[in-house]
Parts: sequence; C-alpha cells; structure tokens
Amino acid sequence: MATPKEVKLFGAAISGYCTVVHHALRLKGVVYDYVEVDLKNKSKEFLELNPVHKKVPVLVVDGKPIPESLVILQYVDETWKEEHPLLPQDSYLRSKVLFWADFIYHKMGPLSYAIRTTEGEAQNKAVEEFMGHLKTLEDGINKDIHVHGPFIHGEEPGLLDVILRPFKNGFQHLEQMIAGMKLLDKEHIPLLCSYMDAYAELAVVKDTELMLSQYGHA
Repeated sequence: MATPKEVKLFGAAISGYCTVVHHALRLKGVVYDYVEVDLKNKSKEFLELNPVHKKVPVLVVDGKPIPESLVILQYVDETWKEEHPLLPQDSYLRSKVLFWADFIYHKMGPLSYAIRTTEGEAQNKAVEEFMGHLKTLEDGINKDIHVHGPFIHGEEPGLLDVILRPFKNGFQHLEQMIAGMKLLDKEHIPLLCSYMDAYAELAVVKDTELMLSQYGHA
C-alpha cells in the first residue's frame, strides 16, 4: 500500500471521540492537518464528507473521507501498520480488544450521557449501572487482554488505552458536575485507574491536550 500523501482530520476539541483520533495519529507519527468544525454551524464541505451521521470526527486521506472514530482508529492502525501497532496481531486477542472497545462505546458512552442529562432516581440508577460497567470492564480486560506492563496492552499503549483517556476526562467532568459522586475510585477499579494514569503521562497525550486547549474546549 502506498503511503498516503495528504491527511486531514475534521473534528471538535470538545469531543473525546475526536481526541482518540488525534492520539492514534500522533502515536503513529502521522503528519496531518487539523480542521476545527463549528458544531453549531457545520460547513457544506464538512456535511459532504459525512452526509449520513453529520458528526465529527472525519478523517480525510488523499481526499477520501472516513467517518466514525472507532472505524477511523482501525483504519489508521491498518494503514500505518509498521508504526506503533494499536491492535494485537493475534486474531483472537484482537477480537477481544475490539469487543471491549465496543463495550466502552455502546454501553458506557450512553450511560455517561444519561448521568449528565438526568436527575434524582434516574440519575442514581445511571450512576449505579455505570459503576457496574466499569467493574465489568476492569475484570474483562484483566482476564482477556492485560499482560505485564503499565498499560492495558502491556509495555506500550494500544487501542483501549487510547480510547479510555478521553473517557477519563469525561468521568472527571461528571464528578465535578455532581457533588459526592466518585467514578474513578481506585478501590473499585484499581487497574483501570493505574492504566489511565500511566497513559496520561505520555508526551503525545500532553502535547495533544495543549494543542486542543488553544480552541478553548480541552
């Protein structure tokens, strides 16, 4: 496969789904241009790139758009496969990583939205379910994936480490919104907290968040 010549990411600094793509590209050493999308006034150019969902992020490689962050992450890993693999080569282990990535996106993502937008009993129920999912995620990763090292994938960060960093930011934001709520409890999920803390110390992560802070959202 020929090396792509032009890479452009359309995103929004406020979106964790876009942040994961920034991290993946930077871990891979991919040079790319970034276009901040005004979510309240999306341009015609952007809407033509993602006419179905009309959402960020969209990665454009040599003029070809790829929408949806989880799809983009897999595309990036396959296209720049020689640099910092995000997914394991073993097909069974790769399937386990993708299973838990899907779990984060489709089980935990909607619950974090529910916690933000509900009150009272409904919110308490969402928090309880969310905490249960965090424990399920920790136990599943520890059983299915983790090998010795500071990251979920071992000595080097992989796909799940990349995905969880923006979620950690979201967890902390929820804790600030709701007094007394503690999602990132090291007694409840010690391994996940350790993985996320290790990933947060990477220069790639710090540089990305510094860049995004220029847009006033990070």
